[in-house]
Amino acid sequence: MKRLDLIKRLGEEGAVFVRHGASHDMWRNVITGRSDMIPRHREIDEMLARKIIRRLSAPPESQEPSSK
Repeated sequence: MKRLDLIKRLGEEGAVFVRHGASHDMWRNVITGRSDMIPRHREIDEMLARKIIRRLSAPPESQEPSSK
């Protein structure tokens, strides 16, 4: 996966850039408070990208049961 595509997806999930590291950037999801490091490569392995997305994604909103 292209790094820019991953960053775009993380932004849609509520993640924001925090800081630069030596070879990685730190991103944090403001909704969940979780953070993760994103490598600064043009291409990121698909499995790693999915893992990062899963960690930084906001949980789906639970549906409230209908009152009877």
